[in-house]
Amino acid sequence: MSSTHIPFLDLVSPHVEMEEALVTVFRTALHSAAFIGGKAVQEFENAFAEFCEVNHCVGVGSGTDALRFALMAAGVSLGDSVLTVPNTFIATTEAISQAGARPEFVDIDERTFNMDPEKLHEYLETKCDQDQLTGRPISRRTGRTISAVAPVHLYGQTADMDRIRELAEAWSLIVLEDACQAHGAEYFSQKDECWKRAGSMGKAAAFSFYPGKNLGACGEAGAVTTNDPDLAQRIRMLRDHGQAEKYYHDIEGYNGRLDAIQARILRLKLDHLSRWNSQRRDKAEVYRELLCAEDGVILPAEPSWVRAVYHLYVIRIQDRQALQSDLKAAGIGTGIHYPIPLHLQKAYTSLCYHQGDFPVTERVAAEILSLPIYPQLKRVDQETVVERVKDCLAAMSSSPSRLARQESLA
Repeated sequence: MSSTHIPFLDLVSPHVEMEEALVTVFRTALHSAAFIGGKAVQEFENAFAEFCEVNHCVGVGSGTDALRFALMAAGVSLGDSVLTVPNTFIATTEAISQAGARPEFVDIDERTFNMDPEKLHEYLETKCDQDQLTGRPISRRTGRTISAVAPVHLYGQTADMDRIRELAEAWSLIVLEDACQAHGAEYFSQKDECWKRAGSMGKAAAFSFYPGKNLGACGEAGAVTTNDPDLAQRIRMLRDHGQAEKYYHDIEGYNGRLDAIQARILRLKLDHLSRWNSQRRDKAEVYRELLCAEDGVILPAEPSWVRAVYHLYVIRIQDRQALQSDLKAAGIGTGIHYPIPLHLQKAYTSLCYHQGDFPVTERVAAEILSLPIYPQLKRVDQETVVERVKDCLAAMSSSPSRLARQESLA
């Protein structure tokens, strides 16, 4: 039994460090009885909007609420389709379905794991017809109008937004960013000639503050960012039973409000986010330094036009199961994000996709493994992780079954 214990994620240490401040947040709520909405939520919304370099932020109950409300407020309607990627958490497609639309998929870039703009271009040009009246694509596969594209900024790295926005403009598509893993990530826009924050490049963007995120609540929480005041106001109504003012319901809405306690916690943590993100980048650089010369491991690629915030540190390896099992035996936690692409999930059998439809996603899904990364991770622990990875790779490369397999391929 290994005496090593390196968790995949450490949510205890940062909260212990901030314990007194967090307890004060709770005491403040108890003494004011301000649990829903109010000043605490508004203060966080203002601060997060400034952080994301947008005009408006609307706090909601979860990242799924955020994307669903953004889709609905932007005009995605019953019977539409929305383009996204199959390599993401199911909340992305749940939000699309729950907004009344149907998810359709575009394959990913093998280096970044994000939506491949060239695959998006190919999809629009070869698998769609363009509606002469609206300019929007009509999917030949489903006969539905495609009204929006939802690129996912996966693992803390932005998609190639210039090219995606260019294609969206040509096809009259709404761009809605799924930024649930990308708090503070940046993209250099050649079009705008500046660095832009995740959450500032689409019609709107969705963020999750699930506890394990770079900016995490102590429970469920989410937010929508946008520069569109009308869209922000529609989301405020959607999150609160369609109310324009108390008991005056202009539309039928939802109960998707951000709790005041969570808002105060997020506002407190937001002051630390840039430092935490910088620490994550430092940890990623340590992994790169220690693993860059290692055969058999593909490290995360960070293009020059991205400043990633490494929500996850995801490597690729052919025999993932062996490595994950070996690391577990050594007391090292890992994760797989995500083992089964969405187009092959049982929940989406009705979409009629098949094995082989998205070969890059399927290849990557069989090889990805997330190593421990968080601001409090110590270099000595990273060295232990890497040493074990190297030992496992060496054992795999010299195993008789591996050698026999290599000889049979020669």
